[in-house]
Amino acid sequence: MTFREFLEHGSNWALAGILVGIPLHGWIKGVKVYEAFVEGAKEGFQVAVRIIPYLVAILAAVGAFRAAGAMDALGRLIGPVTARLGLPAEVVPMAIVRPLSGGGALGILGSIFATPGLGPDSYAGRLASVLQGSTETTFYVLSVYCGGAGIVRYRHALAAGLCADATGLVASVVIARLLWG
Repeated sequence: MTFREFLEHGSNWALAGILVGIPLHGWIKGVKVYEAFVEGAKEGFQVAVRIIPYLVAILAAVGAFRAAGAMDALGRLIGPVTARLGLPAEVVPMAIVRPLSGGGALGILGSIFATPGLGPDSYAGRLASVLQGSTETTFYVLSVYCGGAGIVRYRHALAAGLCADATGLVASVVIARLLWG
C-alpha cells in the first residue's frame, strides 16, 4: 500500500468514525441524539431564514454594479496604476468583488479564463487563481455569521477582514510575480 492509498483509506475511515462516533458518544452520555439533531436542524433553518435578506442585498448590489458597467469602468480607470504594481486591469474587478461575493468572483475568474489572449496559463489567469484562494468573502461571512447570531456591531471584524483581504491581495501579487513574473 502506497502512502497516497493509505491517506485515502485513512480519510475514509476518519469520516466514517466521525459519522458514527459522534452519535455513539452522545448516546453513551445519555443524550437523545435524534431529538437533538432535529432541534439543531430547526435552529439552522431559522438562522438561514434570518440571513436571507443580507445575502440577497449583497448579491443584488454586486449584480447591479456589474450589470451597470461600473465594474469594467472602475477596472479601466485604475487599471493603468495597478498594472505597474503587478495587478492587471483584468484582475482588478475580481479583487473588488471577492470580498463581497465568492460566486461573483468565480464568475470573473471564469471570464478571465475564457478571454482570448488571457486564459488560465496567462499571468492574469494565474494571479486571479491565486487571489481566489488567498482572500475571503468578508462581507458574505460577516452577513452570515453576524446576521445569524444577531450581532449588529461588527466594525472591528469588518476592519480585520478587509485588512486580511488586502494582505491576501498583496501576497497574491507578490507570489504571482515571483513565480510567473
